[in-house]
Amino acid sequence: MMRINVDECAKMLMEQDNILILTHAHPDGDTLGAGFGLCRALLKTGKKARVICADEIPSKYMSIFKELKMPEFEEDFIVAVDVATPNLLGDLCEKYENRIDLCIDHHKSNSEYAKKLLLDVDAAAACETILEVVKKLGVEVDKEIADCLFTGISTDTGCFRYSSVTANTFKAAAELVELGAENGFINRIMFETKTKTYAALERLAIEGMQFFSNDRVCVITITQDMYKQTGAKEHETEAIAPLTRQIEGVEIGLTIREKPNGECKCSIRTFESVDAAKLASFFGGGGHKQAAACRLECSVEEAEKRLVAKCEELLK
Repeated sequence: MMRINVDECAKMLMEQDNILILTHAHPDGDTLGAGFGLCRALLKTGKKARVICADEIPSKYMSIFKELKMPEFEEDFIVAVDVATPNLLGDLCEKYENRIDLCIDHHKSNSEYAKKLLLDVDAAAACETILEVVKKLGVEVDKEIADCLFTGISTDTGCFRYSSVTANTFKAAAELVELGAENGFINRIMFETKTKTYAALERLAIEGMQFFSNDRVCVITITQDMYKQTGAKEHETEAIAPLTRQIEGVEIGLTIREKPNGECKCSIRTFESVDAAKLASFFGGGGHKQAAACRLECSVEEAEKRLVAKCEELLK
């Protein structure tokens, strides 16, 4: 593994073709914005590029690849964006984990699995770094690319509310708005619009909310049965995780989602008193200090037991 800078990253991409871009499973706005923003830029240079994801892409992100035609090809160069560890690729992990040529990321917990790594842990979103790469490619950032990258920055910062936001984050967002990003429309879709099925799922989730460690740990569980009851899909659950840390006194929020195969994924949200990435690392996951995720090969009940026990250790 070798760490590289933005200039070296852009040079490497310009030397390649047939570029496959991997996003992480259970995709969010940053991995998708980074993936499709980079893809659009590479296509403008004449490269062949496409984006793939192990899971279904939520409908609210459809606009970032609207009218985007991605060619078919046999990949020669593989890039992972916003992927801290290979297991976050989900079902794509087994096929690609040992073949990734370049990773562009902003997670301190990055396991340095790729042959080359562009890592900026001070960036609030991977899309901040992708913006710099795209500019170094000599590509004009059009409205479509700007929308992709603004979506990633806005969603990964909770609409600029998180402590990860820096002056550079605001500068990047302002630049993207100047380049045509529809910030009002994007933020409305990302933060103020809910499907009826999601609203029904959210109601069940809140009704089943549990508290541990003198109410310092909040746990929400999403089961396959809850999906069936509401008609909601797993990709609609992204907005549930932040609910856990909106409760007064809660220092650790856990959202445990049951997968169809009986395994679980947990989204972790914390405040400054606990490092979410450290908690996730005990279970093979990673992320940021206040937002991280991990997978557990066990039932929801067992996952809850293990996670809460580790939370209690960290809160002592």
